[in-house]
Amino acid sequence: MPEDPTARRPRAVVIGASAAGLFAAAALTDFAEVTVVERDRLPDGPEPRRGVPQARHAHLVWSGGVKAVDNLLPGLTDEVVAHGGRLVRIMGDMVSRAPNEVWFRRFLTTHHRNLVCSRDLFDFVLRDRVLADARIALRQETTALRLQGDAARVTGLRIRTGAEELTLPADLVVDASGRGSRAPQWLTDLGLPAVTEREVNAGVAYATRLYRAPGTTGNIDFPLVNVQANPAKAPGQGGIILPIEAGRWIVTLSGTRGGEPTDDPDAFVDFALNLGDPVIGELIRDAQPLGEVTTTRATANRRRYYEQAKRWPDGFVVLGDAIAGYNPVYGHGLTVAAQCALAVRDLLRTTGPGTPGLSRRLQRAAARPVAAAWDLAVGQDALYPGAADTRPGAVEGLLARFVDKAVETGARSPRAMAALLDVMSLEKPATRLFSPDMLLPMLFGPKKPYLQGPPLTEAERKTAIP
Repeated sequence: MPEDPTARRPRAVVIGASAAGLFAAAALTDFAEVTVVERDRLPDGPEPRRGVPQARHAHLVWSGGVKAVDNLLPGLTDEVVAHGGRLVRIMGDMVSRAPNEVWFRRFLTTHHRNLVCSRDLFDFVLRDRVLADARIALRQETTALRLQGDAARVTGLRIRTGAEELTLPADLVVDASGRGSRAPQWLTDLGLPAVTEREVNAGVAYATRLYRAPGTTGNIDFPLVNVQANPAKAPGQGGIILPIEAGRWIVTLSGTRGGEPTDDPDAFVDFALNLGDPVIGELIRDAQPLGEVTTTRATANRRRYYEQAKRWPDGFVVLGDAIAGYNPVYGHGLTVAAQCALAVRDLLRTTGPGTPGLSRRLQRAAARPVAAAWDLAVGQDALYPGAADTRPGAVEGLLARFVDKAVETGARSPRAMAALLDVMSLEKPATRLFSPDMLLPMLFGPKKPYLQGPPLTEAERKTAIP
């Protein structure tokens, strides 16, 4: 039967042109004409923008996110790499100390590849690709004011551009506006009950400085260097060196209540030297800083349980950080944003737009990757004093001890490491930790001893430390 040329395509409005919004727009183009509403003016190149202040800190896309990104936008990862990004082998290209102070061996046998670059570069390549699609319109410097419709159905979005206010009619409104989402208030304004929320705040502060990669490291594949904080030794302090494009290092330091880094440039290296291991401080001590220190304190894990709402309007979905924001130390934000959008696209392919109750199903589908990242982040952060509304119970404590044992096993066993990375990279659910690949090495013991220090090669040390 020929397609009716007069039939109207559904209309979707996406709030926010950061990564979550652009992923969502890409996911919807096969089903609707898409308008992206963005509060800021977007930069023309890989430059910072006001709406993403956290972009200056270290970011990466876990392998589960890389798969989702290339499923949504085939070849996008290769485009980022062509612009200077890098696919990093985890753990082969990473020097990392776990929260329980065990150093991971640099096993080369796992398939996991994380995408590493500056957030500015990633957003630029993503914007360039998505907004080139003729099915997507962009309204910049436009504020989303409120939802139009009622408790049963959202029919559009009220917006303001300059002095002009108008309504964008929509069959689907997607809120991808990030941590500052106003969806809870908008939903109550429509007469719906308040959404359940939870916050776990470890009190983490971040300080980041950009460095010129020392020695000849700008021309080689220098590993990521990561010293993770130990919740058992509050205040927890950690840091990461993230080699990025153009021969630069992003160095991000972190500390919980009572041990926070500051924006004092003279204190930055000393803070790094006084972590649980001084390797980051040693590597940057003689490196050339590029600019000042940037700090951030808005790092709480905060989740809104939209998928549990007893009533949910058709025509509205919330995605990405607008559902849940995580302590950035875990690096899961971009991965979850891509997986949320992929879940929406895949469900639309099997169900089709306009199906009654579809929005509730989309919201529940988007909650699955959110829940996986939330459990990983909160499982660690809830252990810090004052982080959670309740102290971990017996079951949570038992699980935490099991995860510690899994980390210890993965540090010495490539088979167990592969299982651990499947979970950390959001490729597989946490039940993977109870598979034979983890349990057999855990019970019968890996043969390799624990490392006594960071596994940098002699060549790597020589190129970075005079």
